[in-house]
Amino acid sequence: MNSLPATSRMQKISVLLFLAWVSFLFYAGIALFTSGFLLTRLELTNHSSCEEPPGPGSLPWGSQGKPGACWMASRFSRLVLVLVDALRFDFAQPQPSHGPGEPPVSLPFLGKLNSLQRILEIQPHHARLYQSKADPPTTTMQRLKALTTGSLPTFIDAGSNFASYAIVEDNLIKQLTNAGRHVVFMGDDTWKDLFPGAFSQAFFFPSFNVRDLHTVDNGILEHLYPTMDGGEWDVLIAHFLGVDHCGHKYGPHHPEMAKKLSQMDQVIQGLVERLENDTLLVVIGDHGMTITGDHGGDSDLEISAALFLYSPKALFPRVPPKELEIVPQISLVPTLALLLGLPIPFGNIGEVMAELFAEAEDSQPHSSALAQASALHLNAQQVSRFLHTYSAAAQDLQVKELHQLQNLFSKASADYQRLLQSPQGAEAALQTVITELQQFLRGVRAMCIESWARFSLGRMAGGAALMAAACFLCLLVSQWATYPGFHPLLLTPMACGLAGTIVCAGLLATTGLKLDPVVLGAMAAVGSLLPFLWKAWAGWGSKRPLAALFPTPGPVLLFLLIRFAAFFSDSFVVAEARATPFLLGSLILLLVAQLHWEGKLLPPKLLTIPRLCFSASTGQSRHSGTHALGLGVGLLLCIRLAGLFHRCPEETPACHSSPWLSPLASMVGGRAKNLWYGACVGALVALLAAVRLWLRRYSNLKSPEPSVLFVRWGLPLMVLGTAAYWALASGADEAPPRLRALVAGASVVLPRAVAGLAASGLMLLLWRPVTVLVKATTGTPRTRTVLTPFSGPPTSQADLDYVVPQIYRHMQEEFRGRLERTKSQGPLTVAAYQLGSVYSAAMVTALTLLAFPLLLLHAERISLVFLLLFLQSFLLLHLLAAGIPITTPGPFTVPWQAVSAWALMATQTFYSMGHQPVFPAIHWHAAFVGFPEGHGSSTWLPALLVGANTFASHLLFAVGCPLLLLWPFLCESQGARKRWQHLGNEAEARVRPEEEEEPRMEMRLRDAPHHFNAALLQLGLKYLFVLGIQILACALAASILRRHLMVWKVFAPKFIFEAMGFIVSSVGLFLGIALVMRVDGAVSSWFRQLILAQQR
Repeated sequence: MNSLPATSRMQKISVLLFLAWVSFLFYAGIALFTSGFLLTRLELTNHSSCEEPPGPGSLPWGSQGKPGACWMASRFSRLVLVLVDALRFDFAQPQPSHGPGEPPVSLPFLGKLNSLQRILEIQPHHARLYQSKADPPTTTMQRLKALTTGSLPTFIDAGSNFASYAIVEDNLIKQLTNAGRHVVFMGDDTWKDLFPGAFSQAFFFPSFNVRDLHTVDNGILEHLYPTMDGGEWDVLIAHFLGVDHCGHKYGPHHPEMAKKLSQMDQVIQGLVERLENDTLLVVIGDHGMTITGDHGGDSDLEISAALFLYSPKALFPRVPPKELEIVPQISLVPTLALLLGLPIPFGNIGEVMAELFAEAEDSQPHSSALAQASALHLNAQQVSRFLHTYSAAAQDLQVKELHQLQNLFSKASADYQRLLQSPQGAEAALQTVITELQQFLRGVRAMCIESWARFSLGRMAGGAALMAAACFLCLLVSQWATYPGFHPLLLTPMACGLAGTIVCAGLLATTGLKLDPVVLGAMAAVGSLLPFLWKAWAGWGSKRPLAALFPTPGPVLLFLLIRFAAFFSDSFVVAEARATPFLLGSLILLLVAQLHWEGKLLPPKLLTIPRLCFSASTGQSRHSGTHALGLGVGLLLCIRLAGLFHRCPEETPACHSSPWLSPLASMVGGRAKNLWYGACVGALVALLAAVRLWLRRYSNLKSPEPSVLFVRWGLPLMVLGTAAYWALASGADEAPPRLRALVAGASVVLPRAVAGLAASGLMLLLWRPVTVLVKATTGTPRTRTVLTPFSGPPTSQADLDYVVPQIYRHMQEEFRGRLERTKSQGPLTVAAYQLGSVYSAAMVTALTLLAFPLLLLHAERISLVFLLLFLQSFLLLHLLAAGIPITTPGPFTVPWQAVSAWALMATQTFYSMGHQPVFPAIHWHAAFVGFPEGHGSSTWLPALLVGANTFASHLLFAVGCPLLLLWPFLCESQGARKRWQHLGNEAEARVRPEEEEEPRMEMRLRDAPHHFNAALLQLGLKYLFVLGIQILACALAASILRRHLMVWKVFAPKFIFEAMGFIVSSVGLFLGIALVMRVDGAVSSWFRQLILAQQR
């Protein structure tokens, strides 16, 4: 073999470029669809002012002639706003007293805010507790926007929860600064991004480290009381984060939650003692939390927050009702604005809490009712003005409903003006006006909630069409790729796409239109797709019958149709974690039955060793049945065990999530924690032992290559580092004070060391991917070189002990010297081990090196899921390989059943790792593995860590996808020891057996490089097609059901997660195929160097 043919190298490049182009088509379709589906509402920059009343008419009753009066005379001159992040309503709900003999309530979060209950009992006219209903998404940044602007956040805003931007809409903070009020803030540094430069004094503390329960709260307490006593403030805002972080770290049922709530209770007591009569105290939670401590969705526990109001002077004419009132959270914005004598922010759609504008003494009911009507009328005028301005700038409000609401406001406003002209004896009429104004305000809010999902149907249709065309392309080319002469067409779309991009950019630039990169990318994709399809069809596809272009088997087609249709059902999407194992199990049973009926079950050598209790002497039919049954039962058992690790969606309250998904640090019992820690470390050791045994079985641990030495010594170090980090993370809170600094340092160093080792191992693997053991001896064979692609273990003890790291250099020098000495002594015999598994060994090594850092980002007990992942992948590969015939010299192909099962197993593992396609289920703790103090202002690194945690299964299965092609050759039955004769300067493909022909395993792929490259392309396109069908179905479901009740709760998150999963999977697939090609190129270089060495 002289050199790698240039045509083979170009084929590899064309395959990689074509897969990258197909992925780009999907990316362009996803981006175009997203730009039309997840649009934000129009944000108006208008601002309210005292000089411009919200509507015609005189100032409201009670504000005329008062100094400093704006829209309404202020009732308070100062405000203390205490925002306790994630203060769920039942955390503050008063608890009934226990009678004699009744057991006390054991939940740690109940009854800890005793000061609220005591104030409500002693001063019922001074305080109120409300259940505040937050609008989803219940992420902190969106809640802060709503609490200051009175508007509704949009769904896409959830993505910027940790990359906040300054609020451009009118808001309370801006109104306070415009009025010359001194606003002091302390707490969550999210406010710094939302309101840059708006505070007279500020004490910001980093907020993203959810593992830190005390830094923010202690920092606030350091400044809170001194600032209050100093008196240089008009509005004091304190945003505590400890309760929210405690929920993320431990959950609400942990004893740490009781400690945090007790601390907040002491804070409230201290504030109440320092309040003056002109000061209003507001204690509010921005959102709640689930039973696992997460938030972001719209479950009852997430949108239910506490709201407590208190003033030293009487606020309410009546005592609190027995049933606590439920108010929308945005109602606080217009209420505070009018109570402080400020204009209501321009874009507010909240309704004032009318009860706060009644006279404290109930002696004048008419005056109280008139004050409430005045506040509501001002509020309604402001909302009506906003609707008029907004509807003129945007067209997303429903015209008919908007007209009805405007008529309702006009009637209520006219009735109110008549009452002002004749105020006496009109109590009943006042109540009617109040009711009408409340109906108008509530109707506006309901209309906006329903309408503010602005869709661009053209972009959505274009994106879906582009994804559908990409799926069609994958299906088409996956069949054409196996025919000779097709590869030259693969580079055509690159030139077309580049030309289309230049033309589109030129047209947009000359016409002066905005250069939208999404539209530009979509046009480039279409511009490259259409010429390619036309040229491919005219030059190739039209010559073949149409039926031959789509040979997808019936059962797989039925499976894909079921999978496609299921995404249109919100019930299936919610229950996908249970439905996916069922579909996978059904497909496995179908594969076993089909293979058995067709008589294709060829048991691999690995499963016939005595250790696994299979006898090689068993009859073929009986052995095939036993083999199929063993693989099927093993796979079903693994799937069932993986299903024990599940997280229930919030829509199924009867379901109970697995307790094994939580980190060991959340466990209270020391003995149980130690047992679980031992099990997790055992899973690590078992995973390492399984990989090393597999590599040893195929003699891939005997090479002196650097990558093999790393597997022998680096992987155990990674296991040791992971186990040590788990020990520190699970017991960090229990460490002695003198050792906490050491523990904190080790918690930073160990994860980074494991990640660094994994990166080093991958670099070594890419540098020297061929793990071949070469032994040279002199002898008298008929030719100069004998090459043995041996796949079994060496036969002598000397072979077994050949690779010792301490004598690695010595052996290399000895080998070089031997080559020189034997030049004149006669022929040279070279025995090469591990060539039969050279591709698979590199893939398994790469997957193992990827798995350990990904495992480090998960909770400790997920290590059991990773072990099951490798085991069931191993079983599935053997089951699929058993029925795939090895055709020589080609073409090679991977059946659709195998690709579909592989993709479905990736989805099943996603759920087994404790994930759900909803934002509250994201494992944010992964961002702090190796970075316990946070990332400063960086957002890309935490996003990368959280993304790697979420889509770990997608990445591993995509990178390992080429194993579907390699495994049937790896499982080829073995006979006697192989010895092949190499003929001097002849090409490698002309190697012929010297004695009895032996199975060459993966070396068969090198006999036909064209078929090898075509098989890799076909496999990649099939995998992209299966994934593309899923993202296309999600896009169509979100588009067709865009007015469905569950669109933002189920379909939109599912589309986003599928889109991100597709991107990760396509990148992983590209890397996996590129690794196989790198190994193939390295094998060719190895042969070339070997032949050159002989010739010298």
